[in-house]
Amino acid sequence: MDVPAMVSSPELERFAMLDRRLLEAVRPIRILPTVGWPASLEERMITAYRVGRFSLPEIEYLRPDLSAARGELERIELEAGEDHPIAEYLRRTAQSWRVAATMLEAVGTHAVTEPSIQLYGRPGDGIPGSRKRSNLDAAKYFVELADELGADLDTEDAEGHIAAADLRQDMAAQLDAFFGADRIAVVVDPELTAKAAAGATRIRLRGGASFTEYDRHQLMAHEAFVHSLTALNGREQPVLASLARTSPRVTATQEGLAVFAELMSGAIDISRLKRISLRILAIDMALNGADFVEVYQYFRSCGQNVPDSFHSAQRVFRGVPLTGGSAFAKDNVYLSGLLAVHTFFRWSLRQRRLDHLRHLFAGKLALHDVISLEPFFASGAIAPPRYLPPWMQHVHGLAGKLAFSLFVNHIHMAGVQAEEISLGL
Repeated sequence: MDVPAMVSSPELERFAMLDRRLLEAVRPIRILPTVGWPASLEERMITAYRVGRFSLPEIEYLRPDLSAARGELERIELEAGEDHPIAEYLRRTAQSWRVAATMLEAVGTHAVTEPSIQLYGRPGDGIPGSRKRSNLDAAKYFVELADELGADLDTEDAEGHIAAADLRQDMAAQLDAFFGADRIAVVVDPELTAKAAAGATRIRLRGGASFTEYDRHQLMAHEAFVHSLTALNGREQPVLASLARTSPRVTATQEGLAVFAELMSGAIDISRLKRISLRILAIDMALNGADFVEVYQYFRSCGQNVPDSFHSAQRVFRGVPLTGGSAFAKDNVYLSGLLAVHTFFRWSLRQRRLDHLRHLFAGKLALHDVISLEPFFASGAIAPPRYLPPWMQHVHGLAGKLAFSLFVNHIHMAGVQAEEISLGL
């Protein structure tokens, strides 16, 4: 892609060239396909687990040779240079892909764990704005709250009555109305492990799965109006074409933003927060020695049905040995990312910088990038987002929600008495 004249300069042209090289270098680095399990194996194991025949799945991974990609990424890091925000963006992005390549070259071994944690964090990491609380503390809090409120995951699972084919048709119609006809395809994929996955031009739904009404709203808010939307906006970028692709370093922001979108659009319920939180507790269990069957049984004891418990345990053990002591840490980012994005939205409101919030949708950005690349939004080197989610298109309504949350956060619930509430005080 040529750099338009209005933002053209020798320096920007050099960065655009390095960015194109980066995209070419990372083409063979495919994280989730490399660590994924075949659907046929999952079906056999779920059938056995239903009747109590527990054994560790036997997974054979195809270990890629990514040495050429790693070498090119190292060169890009060196050539990007110093003391320039776009150079920093390129270095950070190339480095994260290089760590991912190292992780995938060790697939099937314990050596996956450390780079996985480097990319996605550890359950015990601190949460933004709190010196004392960790991601693990937040996960425990949401699980306990969900249990107090009577969130029954098994009942929730049983209520799914929307077939994947019907949901595909419904989502396709909504996407055509929002983005334009045939911009994003919706397909049913029988090999998909997750319930859904989104790219710039395609959203996949797991074949054979049943979906609830909450699933319907959640998938639109999360997959369509964040993951696909930011990818399409990234394709509009005149200099940094890599903003159309989720690099490992932006995963926490992108997943956190997607869950935040569920929250802002009313598409999340307490059961969803419990599921997200249980996965973090399960990662911690696996890191501390629990094997696949023990983690599966933990999910069952927390109220998930057999297939969902198996799939949840599978997410924790993607790419690593199933005997305990290792984990694939990606699911750690859903809650930590949500908390970071929520804090960023509140901070931007306090700073009266709603433009930062819009810029977050211009592509696959980390929160840090929105601040460091601010001059390039002003110059046009980074294009503003063409699309914004429905809940972001009414800025005053968003500001009202966030302003209210800013205020009520100063109310300490420990000091609130039932008598005060009943008196309307």
